[in-house]
Amino acid sequence: MAFLPTTMKDCLERGWQEIDFVLVTGDAYVDHPSFGTAIIGRVLEGHGFRVAVLAQPDWKTADDFKRFGRPRLGFLISSGNVDSMVNHYSVLKNKRKSDSYSAGGAVGKRPDRAVIVYSHRAREAYKGIPVIIGGLEASLRRLAHYDYWDDQVRRSVLLDSKADLLVYGMGEKAMVEIAEALEAGIEVKSITWIKGTCYKTNEKPDVYLSDEDTLLLPSFEEIKGDKKAYCRSFALQYRNNDALSGKHLIEQYENGFCVVQNPPQPPLSREELDRIYELPYEGTYAPEYEAFGGVPAIREVKFSITGSRGCFGGCGFCALTFHQGREVRSRSKASIIKEAERLTKAGDFKGYIHDIGGPTANFTVPSCEKQLKSGMCKDKDCLFPKPCSALRPDHSEYLEVLAALRQVAEVKKVFIRSGIRYDYLLADKNSDFLETLCKHHVSGTLKVAPEHVSKNVLAAMRKPSIETFERFCKEYERVNKKLGLRQYLIPYFMSSHPGSTVKDAIELALFLNKTGFIPDQVQDFYPTPGTLSTCMYYAEMDPFTMEPIYVAKTMEEKKTQRALIHFHKPENRKFVEKALSKAGRDDLKAVLLNRGRRK
Repeated sequence: MAFLPTTMKDCLERGWQEIDFVLVTGDAYVDHPSFGTAIIGRVLEGHGFRVAVLAQPDWKTADDFKRFGRPRLGFLISSGNVDSMVNHYSVLKNKRKSDSYSAGGAVGKRPDRAVIVYSHRAREAYKGIPVIIGGLEASLRRLAHYDYWDDQVRRSVLLDSKADLLVYGMGEKAMVEIAEALEAGIEVKSITWIKGTCYKTNEKPDVYLSDEDTLLLPSFEEIKGDKKAYCRSFALQYRNNDALSGKHLIEQYENGFCVVQNPPQPPLSREELDRIYELPYEGTYAPEYEAFGGVPAIREVKFSITGSRGCFGGCGFCALTFHQGREVRSRSKASIIKEAERLTKAGDFKGYIHDIGGPTANFTVPSCEKQLKSGMCKDKDCLFPKPCSALRPDHSEYLEVLAALRQVAEVKKVFIRSGIRYDYLLADKNSDFLETLCKHHVSGTLKVAPEHVSKNVLAAMRKPSIETFERFCKEYERVNKKLGLRQYLIPYFMSSHPGSTVKDAIELALFLNKTGFIPDQVQDFYPTPGTLSTCMYYAEMDPFTMEPIYVAKTMEEKKTQRALIHFHKPENRKFVEKALSKAGRDDLKAVLLNRGRRK
């Protein structure tokens, strides 16, 4: 195995005088399948294309974009594994002090809005060169979207970047189809049929609307000036994000352009997933980063295994619905075991596989039979407000995989660190999974995410009731007692989510005080493109019902709601006192402020 070329010297050593694609990324180059750059590079390499990686280029001029000469087929551009604005700024819009995706954790290695900047530099380097954008930043900004950092609605990143094509979702299939079309001599402007892509056109929408499989979204001008129109657009996008039932979507702009979103690519089959994860990845960062201490982001994933993709959990604050989709597909047991055996041969393997999972660890099979034939329900969730009657909760395959992993030589322990949906777990009439989890795959503590306790907030989040969480806590305690183990839960909670008032935050504080679940870390709701919760944050209404919803928007209230979760900390006392007084609950000051952390 060898890393993909990162210099022209590397290319020449391979006997390459010319590159087919230059793959530009805002991350340091890590050749591991948890990094999109590595996957796309290896997939194209596996189809016979010559790919070089331009990692964290100097964006201040176009010089670095000429490193490999003019690529024969084009530039493929991504900001990296994370949206560049999220990478740079906290929810309070403060500059972050480190970057896990850069060598040594150094900051400043990529620009704000990296997809736009990199695309412009590629155009400056070579006129007329095909530019294709993809990855998370492009995927979630593929149509007009609310931007938290500008506090306004921005255009599709396809227009602002002046790219030719945008690949959304997990783009392996789409990217291979694009590459093959370019190789066949088709002009990039004519590549308009590929699923999982967006393209721009100056043709009138009427040309497309004669097709019953095409929908016209509210125009950019409409959604920019009318929050109800924004909500209507979001709802249409949400309902058409399935490969079987999704339609073509058209968004008009004032300059005569339209952005056309083709329906999503079908999820990869088990065989396709196996092939992708069995490609010859080096499994670590490129050697030039060693002098800087390596790339921190590899630490959590180097000895982890991706077993599945997709999530039908439907959490409002999660972008997975728009990016990976709601249909779950998993790898074969044989492929996963093969990867585990490869991991054990690494010189620094200590016997521990850190995770075997995906977006949600215990989602490894499709949610029901119907969605395999007709697609995911447009107006119904699998688990909210309660598990659907058609849901078929099944942990049997996952249990088989875990059992096989425990038998791999040199493996001492297999942890599960991906999220567990406890409502799905409880819906499974077979309780073997929880017992296996507690007995073999927890190391003292299990992380779960109830997120809140308030009925109104949980409804906005599309999360199960707090009663469901309490039922899981009892089951977890019962099973551990049966096994003779002392293991605990670490719950995650979120502050300032749409729907959360100070009264709701106080309710959460009282729950934490009563139960002793005082979290070490608090996640403040972060409005990022592509999520239902961000739509609620911007529009202050539910896009499906058009009912108004309360939103904490001032930094003072955000800090107050966050402080109420950590009510025991002295530095939060003034926020908690003020919040309780304002809510007319001075009676709670003795309860929350004088008892401190519960042991």
